[in-house]
Amino acid sequence: MSAQLRSLRRRKPAKKRMLLIVNPYATTVSDRLKNLVVYALQGRFDVEAVTTQAQNHATEIGREAHDGGYDVVVAFGGDGTLNEVANGLAGTDLPVAVLPGGSTNVVCRTLGIPNDVVDATEHLLSLLDDWQPRKIDLGMVDQRYFVFACGVGIDATVVRRVDSNPKLKSTAGPYYYSWAGISGFYRKYLVNPVRVRTSIDGHEPVEGVTTIVQNSDPLTYFASRPIRVCEGIGIDDGTLSMAVLKRATQRDMPTLISRLFSETRPAAHHKQVVHFDDVAHAVVETASTGKDGRPRPFPLQVDGDYIGERDRVELRAAPGALTIVA
Repeated sequence: MSAQLRSLRRRKPAKKRMLLIVNPYATTVSDRLKNLVVYALQGRFDVEAVTTQAQNHATEIGREAHDGGYDVVVAFGGDGTLNEVANGLAGTDLPVAVLPGGSTNVVCRTLGIPNDVVDATEHLLSLLDDWQPRKIDLGMVDQRYFVFACGVGIDATVVRRVDSNPKLKSTAGPYYYSWAGISGFYRKYLVNPVRVRTSIDGHEPVEGVTTIVQNSDPLTYFASRPIRVCEGIGIDDGTLSMAVLKRATQRDMPTLISRLFSETRPAAHHKQVVHFDDVAHAVVETASTGKDGRPRPFPLQVDGDYIGERDRVELRAAPGALTIVA
């Protein structure tokens, strides 16, 4: 064997360049944990770590990363951090990976990534042995992408309440979500709730108090238990699934909640739920007016983050919009 061939044999392959986008405000992220993760990843990647400074900063970093010569961008935070990164890299071929740092980490679990950050880091390192980026779908609400779900109505009210107290969100976890759901229901939906009209191509409009749109299953988790609403949805099937809750009364909610936790009695089949699958396009608009005659806005959440009130949103599927490694 020539000296040149021996040299090539000994030469280690170049490390893939990784941009690690860290949300320092995510529930389980700390400086110590970030440093440990970076140290571990540096064994097989050329790692550059960037910390987000404000809301939507991860989107800006993602957009800039497209022309930065990176082989992969990793979102280290909660589902909201991944949402921002996805909005920066949607429509490109630059792969996105995920490390769990939030309270729920829906997308991590959906993609089969461990929910423990140490195990997830080991999983990410192992992907180098069989590096196979693939395309997944995204949804769009107006001009914003979402990865797993968005919703108007009760679920957005819950998210708004939870987001307003990040300390309780971190310490009480799913139990704080439960309290926020119960209190939000009694305050906002028991008497004179904002009603919305959901129009899906090819179907008659449906009025209700909540519309949930899913790009993947499940909708979320209560601790380790999946919470399912929509059916017939996959993260790479090119369509969305939607569920409209027609009303929310005290007699409806116990049976609906039990179905959310059931493996055999789907929430989509509840008598107050109208379910649609294979949705490519839809519009949700307010069907309520205030005393002044103006439209009453509804709350909107995207991938578990409250983003404000609207009186109309347009929804569509974005097939194959995001490249991932998982």
